[in-house]
Parts: sequence; structure tokens; C-alpha cells
Amino acid sequence: MFLTCEGTFGIVPTTMDYNGEARPGDFHAGYQEIEGINLGYLQINGTQMFALAQVLSDLFKDIPRTTISKKMETLKIKSRRCDLKELRTLKAINSVPTRAVKCSLISKADLEALCTSCKSLSPSR
Repeated sequence: MFLTCEGTFGIVPTTMDYNGEARPGDFHAGYQEIEGINLGYLQINGTQMFALAQVLSDLFKDIPRTTISKKMETLKIKSRRCDLKELRTLKAINSVPTRAVKCSLISKADLEALCTSCKSLSPSR
């Protein structure tokens, strides 16, 4: 894997089907700065998805998790479980701890809505 000028970590090899085309589910990993914090992401089917664990520990570290959970419920934000290949990639880019056995992902659009909603809750940096 390599670092490109777009800030992506590299392309995760995809499985090829019999006619040589990549199957759906292809993704790549990268980093993006949000609110001054560098977060790892997976680009899955054209959508940037961030590890909820890293979002909670790095971006919302001063806000109780129950508060974030309630905000997500109010905003109708759904997270999705990542599969094993995605989890391994997130571990490789240090977005989740190597001991993690599961991980939830949140889309960039949902993350931005959550950041906007939580601005008043976070102490000024």
C-alpha cells in the first residue's frame, strides 16, 4: 500500500470475477482532516465511511457516548457493521485498535451532520 497525493492510503486489492472485472464492494482507504483531526476512512461504493470508534475517541472525546448516541438517534443516523476485510484495513491504517473484533462505520454526510449538531456540546479547543 502507498500514500498518494489525494491523501488515500492505497487501493485494497479486489476480487476479480471470471470476465476480469472487479466485483462490487471494492474500496480504498485514506485519511481526511475533519475539525482539525486526521481520521482514517474507507471509500466504499463512492461513499466515505469513517470508523465510529475513532470518531468517538478522537473527535468527540469530551462528549459522553450516551449523548452522541442520543444525537445519532435524533438525527436518524445509522451506522453499519464493517466486514472482516474492511476491519483489517481500518486496523492497518490505525483507525481502530488492533485488538478490535468488530467496528461500525458512519458516512461522511452523517458525520458532518453529527459534528454540526454537537458543536455546542464540545468545549472550545
